[in-house]
Amino acid sequence: MVFKTFTKRGGAVAPPDVTPPRVEAGGEGGVLNCRFSGDWTTRTVGLVDQPVRDLLKRTDVSRLSVDLSDVGQLDTAGAWLLALLISGQKARGATVEVTGQSEAASILLAAVSPTAEEPSLPVEEKRGSWIVAFLAAVGRSMYDVRDDLLYGLNILGATISGAQMKLGRGHAVNPAAIASQIDRMGVGAVPIIVLMSAIVGAIIAQQGAFQLRYFGAEIFVVDLVGILILRELGVLMTAIMIAGRSGSAITAEIGSMKMREEVDALRVIGLNPIGVLVFPRLVALVVAVPCLTIVANFAALGGAMGVAWLYSGIPPGAFVDRLRSAIDLTSIFAGLIKAPFMALIIGIIASVEGMKVGGSAESLGSHVTASVVKAIFVVIVVDGLFAMFYAAIDF
Repeated sequence: MVFKTFTKRGGAVAPPDVTPPRVEAGGEGGVLNCRFSGDWTTRTVGLVDQPVRDLLKRTDVSRLSVDLSDVGQLDTAGAWLLALLISGQKARGATVEVTGQSEAASILLAAVSPTAEEPSLPVEEKRGSWIVAFLAAVGRSMYDVRDDLLYGLNILGATISGAQMKLGRGHAVNPAAIASQIDRMGVGAVPIIVLMSAIVGAIIAQQGAFQLRYFGAEIFVVDLVGILILRELGVLMTAIMIAGRSGSAITAEIGSMKMREEVDALRVIGLNPIGVLVFPRLVALVVAVPCLTIVANFAALGGAMGVAWLYSGIPPGAFVDRLRSAIDLTSIFAGLIKAPFMALIIGIIASVEGMKVGGSAESLGSHVTASVVKAIFVVIVVDGLFAMFYAAIDF
């Protein structure tokens, strides 16, 4: 069998200054001999597209011989069409022999062959069961958790061992950078911390007084608010708000520097990105979060005192006297001890997500979201672990 393609096919005409491409094919007994000639370029390859695809559809080919000795000009479009035929028949198990190609043609065919394999044999994707998909997702999540944990431990270890501003050296701490971060993450967060803590403290006092009124024990709302705020909610609310406010800012700052390749530039000039970018922020968080926790405790107790006075008729003097008898130093330190750990968790997760940002705005947004969600989740889990630990040691 032999078929030929001339300059006109389906209304298409080859340009006058080029030789039209030509396809000759023949053979029997599973052997297909193809001889190509003419110029196979972007301007002319449309003339032979359908004949080549017809050869590709043949399933009775066990051996394919391709002769390119008469091919004139060849660019990526023509090479892609030839590679489509060659790779397609190879995928069906045929033995392919290419002869007569020039050195340039060999380079082009090798360059476009991987791309040609994709459309040659459309394989129907096998859809597994939802159990397999669920287990695969769990497995990927476990690997992601492992990678994040290792990266976080690397950052924590580098921070504990020293600033490491310069690679391999444990010195050159920058107090100005730490002070600047404390101002941004600590002082700048005071208004929102005070507002939210006062509102939450007032809500707890109002709801507690409303329920205790049925038992004639409204005075015990002071015990409820004092213990709950000082041991749990003060530090937890502070950590959650810092995770949303400062954690997202850390991820966005480091991530944008990663996108602009400024992190790589720090490595090139001999500086450690962890020492320059992460260390000041971690130290600032460890200093700021306990201070903000104290501010949050006072604000929440102040809001609760105001509601108790207006709603339950408990004057501030009686509130303070009852509070002094309801709490002790363990209640105060139970919350403050958690604050540095919460700060480290927020800073490490935010830094890890920032270092994972790719080169797109979409990547930056997804990692900022992941930073806030992960930090809040881990903070709540750690708070629960502290509660169980305190209960176990009767603290």
